[in-house]
Amino acid sequence: MDISSEKNNEIALLLDLGISEEGYEFASNIQTAMRLAELEMDEINSKLNENENTLKKLTPECDKTDYILAAASGAICGLMDIFLVGKAGESVIGDITDNWFENRTMDFAKLCGWDGNNNDSLSSAIKYLEKKFKVPYDQTGAGDAARRVFDLNPRNHHFKSLGHNPSLLGLFFSILDQFANTSHFVSEGELISLQEADDNFILQGANISAKLFCGFINWLGHLISDMSGSSASKGRGMGIPSPFWAWTNDIIAIKRKLNISNIEFDRSVNKLALDIYKQGYDIRFEAAKAIPVFVNDLLVRMVYSIRRLVRYFMDNQDGDRSFALMWELCEPFSNASVKRMLTVAHGTFCLLDVGDALAQGFIQGAGSFRIDQFLMRLNIVGLGRFTISLYGEANRGLKRYQAQKENFSLRQEKIIISDYIDGLKILSEVYDDEDLLLFTQELKESDMYIEAFEKSVLLAEKRNVPKNQILRSKADIDSYFKEGNSCENE
Repeated sequence: MDISSEKNNEIALLLDLGISEEGYEFASNIQTAMRLAELEMDEINSKLNENENTLKKLTPECDKTDYILAAASGAICGLMDIFLVGKAGESVIGDITDNWFENRTMDFAKLCGWDGNNNDSLSSAIKYLEKKFKVPYDQTGAGDAARRVFDLNPRNHHFKSLGHNPSLLGLFFSILDQFANTSHFVSEGELISLQEADDNFILQGANISAKLFCGFINWLGHLISDMSGSSASKGRGMGIPSPFWAWTNDIIAIKRKLNISNIEFDRSVNKLALDIYKQGYDIRFEAAKAIPVFVNDLLVRMVYSIRRLVRYFMDNQDGDRSFALMWELCEPFSNASVKRMLTVAHGTFCLLDVGDALAQGFIQGAGSFRIDQFLMRLNIVGLGRFTISLYGEANRGLKRYQAQKENFSLRQEKIIISDYIDGLKILSEVYDDEDLLLFTQELKESDMYIEAFEKSVLLAEKRNVPKNQILRSKADIDSYFKEGNSCENE
C-alpha cells in the first residue's frame, strides 16, 4: 500500500508498506542490492585477474636482443643446412646419418638373433632380416618379367613397391599382399598388381588376429632391413623412400582403387618424386635434413633459458631464490616469448634454405630451372616446422584478440557496477532511516504511540513531505481516513 498525495503533477512518496500474515513489512532493498552488487563486483574482479593472466601468457615479451639471437640461430642453422647437408651423396651430415642407420640396422638384427659377422657385417645383417621378416612383395626386377613390363629394378623397387612405403597406405598394402600373396606397385601413374607373387611365402598365425599381428611385424621388420639398402646393394644402397614423397604413390593408388583416372599432374609429381629418390633422397637423407632444424629449435630454447636464468640470479638474492620461481621464469616450452623467438629463427632458416635451393636449381640447370635440384636442396622438415610456428602465432593472436575483447567488456561492466554501487551508497545515506521505520513494530507491540508517531513524523520530514500533509498523531490518521483522503492500494 502506497500513501501519497498528488500536487502540481508531482507525486511525493510518503511510505511504502507491505502487509503479510505476520503484519507490516518495509520493502526496502538498498542494502540487499548493495551486497549483491559487491558480490558481482568481486566476481568481475576475479574474471579480470584470470583474463589478464591469460592475456599475459599469450603476449610475447621479447626484447631486441631476443629477436637478434633468434635470427642469428636461424642463420647459423641455415648455413649448416647449406654447407653440411647439401644434397644426397655430397652431404657431410648425410654420411653421419647413413652410418647411424647402418649401426641401428645391425643392432636390430642382433636383437632378432643375428650373431654378427666381421666380413661384410651390414650385408649379412640385412640378409638375415630379409629372411626373418620375409614378404611376398620384395621383387627387385632383377631377372624377372617385372623389369620388362614396368621397368622395375633394384634402384627403384623400394619406391615403386607400395609395401615398402612408410605410410598407412603402405601398411595396408603390405597386409593385403601378405594375406593374398600378391605384390602392388605404382609405375607411370598406374597401379600394378602381381598375383601369386611368391610361392614360398606363408603368413604365420593361427587366426585372423594373429595373422594381422604377424603381418604388421613383417612390414615393420622388413622396412628396418631396407633402411640402408638391400643385401645385394653396392655402395650406399637404396633405402626406403621419404614419407614426405611416398604420398605421391598413395594418391595414385587411392584414385585407381576408386576407378578415378589419374591426371597428368599426378604422374608428373610421382615421376619427379621417383627421380629425386634415385638420386639418394630417401628416409636417411630426410633424417639428415631434420638435424639443423632440430639444432635450431634446441639452440633458441637454450638461449632463451640462459638469458632468463642470468637475469633471475642478478635480480634475486640467495634467500629469495627458489627452484619453482626460477623454472617459471626460465622454462623454454609453453610461453609465448620463446615461441615467438622460434618463429623468427625458423623463418630465418627457411629464408636461407629456400634461397639456396632456388640458386642451385638455376645453377644446376645451366640457365634453365631444374625442379629436381631445387627439391633436393629444399628442407621440407624446416618448412613444416616453420608452418607449425606460423599456425601457433595465428592461433595465439586469435586467442589474444578474444581475451582483449573480453577484457574490455569486463572493464566496462566493472565501471557500470562501480557507478551503481556509488549510487546505492548515496541512496543509503539519504534514506538511512532503519531506526525510524521500526515504528510499525512498535505500533503493534506497545501502547506508547507517542514515540512511534514522533518517529513517523521525523521520517516524513526527512523525506520532504509537505508539513500540512504530515500525520502527527493517531487522531490525525483516523481523521485522514475518515475524511476519505486519497489512498491507493497496490
